[in-house]
Amino acid sequence: MSMAGDSTEIAVIGAGLVGSALALGLARTGARVTLVDAATDDFHASAANFGLVWVQGKGLGAPDYAGLSLRAAQGWDGFAADLAQGSGISPAYRRTGGLRIALSEAELDRTRADLARLHNQPGGAQDTRILDRDALRAMLPGIGPAAVGAAYCPHDGHADPLRTLRAMRTMLPAQARIKAMQVTRVRPEASGFVIEGGEGRVTADRVVLAAGLGNADLAPGLGLHAPLRPQRGQILVTERLPPLLDIATHNVRQTADGTVMMGDSKEDAGFDRGTTQSVAHKIATRAVRSFPALAHARLVRSWAGLRVMSPDGLPIYEASTSNPGAYLVTCHSGVTLASLHAGEVARAIAEDALHSRYPAFSPARFAEAA
Repeated sequence: MSMAGDSTEIAVIGAGLVGSALALGLARTGARVTLVDAATDDFHASAANFGLVWVQGKGLGAPDYAGLSLRAAQGWDGFAADLAQGSGISPAYRRTGGLRIALSEAELDRTRADLARLHNQPGGAQDTRILDRDALRAMLPGIGPAAVGAAYCPHDGHADPLRTLRAMRTMLPAQARIKAMQVTRVRPEASGFVIEGGEGRVTADRVVLAAGLGNADLAPGLGLHAPLRPQRGQILVTERLPPLLDIATHNVRQTADGTVMMGDSKEDAGFDRGTTQSVAHKIATRAVRSFPALAHARLVRSWAGLRVMSPDGLPIYEASTSNPGAYLVTCHSGVTLASLHAGEVARAIAEDALHSRYPAFSPARFAEAA
C-alpha cells in the first residue's frame, strides 16, 4: 500500500510509551508506519509513570511474565544508549539494583514467603534475596530505624518516563509518520483497516491497538478482547535535594535532577485522576519512616495517574483471528517493557507471530480461568 495521503502499511494507535516503542521497532523492520496520536488528553499513563525498570516480585504464579520482565530489564542498557544516541536525549536510566523495604517483621515475612514461592517456580526468583537490617543499613546508611529488612534484586533500576517518551518521539519522525487524531473507530475493510476520527481518517494494511485504556472501546470491533480497568496511583515529588538515595526502591526514588518521587498507591477510583490528602499522607508517612531525612524536604508537586490493568495484571498480546492484521498490545509496565516493545515484540508483529511467540499473554487465559 502506498504512503500517499493518509495510507500506511502499519498504523499504531496510541503514542504513549507502549505505542511509541512499538512504532519505533516496527519502523526499524522496514515497515512503513504511522503513529496515530490523540489530539486531546486521553488519560496517558506515560505522563504519570513512576519510572521503575523492575524485575523483583513480578510473575508470581506467572513464570512467562517473570521471564519477560527480566529480558526487558537486561535489554535496557542497550535501549537507553540507542535512545540517547538517536535523539540526543538521555532517558536517565540507571541499573542501580532495587529494594522493597519492609517496615515491620510481618511485611518482611510476607516478602520472604512470596520470594520462596518464586524460587519454586520455573525461572526462580531472578536473583532476588532477603537482606536483614544490618545488610540493608550497610547498603543505605540513611535508612530509618523502622526498616527491619528488604528484598533486593540486582536487575532492577529506574529511568525518566518523560525523557524516554520524548527521546522516542524525537527519533520517530525520521522513521515513521505521526498523525494527530482522536480515534473514534477502527473498522476492517476488504484491503485492510480504516481508522476514523474527528481530524480525518487513515487507511492501513495492518493496525496495532496500543491506546492504553482506550483499547477497551476499540478492540471489540476488530475481534480483539481488552478487558481493562483503570487503577489510580498518586505520586508526590520533593524539591531538588542533595544525593540521598543512589538505589531504586519500590516506592521512593531520587531522580537524575535530584527530586525525590514517592508513590505506590493503588486505588479503584474509576477514571478520576484527582489527588487525595489521605493517600498523600500515607505515602509521605511511609517515605519518611523509610528515610527520615525526607521529613524536612519541601513537596513541590503531586499528581495521580491511571494504570492500565488487565484482570490478572499481566500484559495482553493478541492477534485477531477474525480480522487478520489487527493486533492488541497493552500492559501496565510501559517503562520496564519498553525495550522489548521496541525490539522482540515489534518484530513479532512485523512477522505476524505475536500469538505464537507469546501464547501466555493471550486474553484466552481469562476464559480458561473462568
